[in-house]
Amino acid sequence: MGSADRTSSAARKARIEEMRRTEKARERRNRILVITGSVVAVAALVAGGVFVVKSQSDDKSTAADGKTAGKFVTGADGVKTWKGTLGRTHVTKTVDYPVEPPVGGDHDRAWMNCDGDVYTEPLNNMNAVHSLEHGAVWVTYTDKAPKADVEALAAKVKKTPYTLMSPDDGQADPIMLTAWGHQRTVTGADDPAVDAFFEKFVQGEQTPEMGATCTGGLPQ
Repeated sequence: MGSADRTSSAARKARIEEMRRTEKARERRNRILVITGSVVAVAALVAGGVFVVKSQSDDKSTAADGKTAGKFVTGADGVKTWKGTLGRTHVTKTVDYPVEPPVGGDHDRAWMNCDGDVYTEPLNNMNAVHSLEHGAVWVTYTDKAPKADVEALAAKVKKTPYTLMSPDDGQADPIMLTAWGHQRTVTGADDPAVDAFFEKFVQGEQTPEMGATCTGGLPQ
């Protein structure tokens, strides 16, 4: 059994590393396209033609109240799973999420960088939820969390792709872990539930946009 777990873990790490390499290649292509597009745009302006392209993925007319229907159901492993609907629309109006930290729902079109990024200031939930959509695990903590635990968790996040960490004094417990549609409280950095949650939900089956980048977003 232990051998099978190690094989599964190694396969997941290899898959994540392959996705990171793919992301970097895509970013290089995107930069080239942006530069090329800028040159074309300037030429069009000189010629007197201005074209406005409206993103079809960004619905600015949506009323973003974040009141998604559903509730948490706690499993035997202590993980709370959201049973109900979680919106995935890109919106510009502020979303009022029913839980803190949110586990999903309508969100901003920009995501927070989640390639092992540790933030020292609270995040905009709308950007962090977009990171969850990409398969990230979000570690949050309050000022009641022991400093040693915060530092140990930060070290773990920094070496784990598709994770991010930030303070959140609005949450109920000192240390919480969140993935899209899933959440749990842990007692500290050495709680076995931390590794179990990372193993299951970092780019796990719950990911709405499997393989989507965790770089190229907002740095804060």
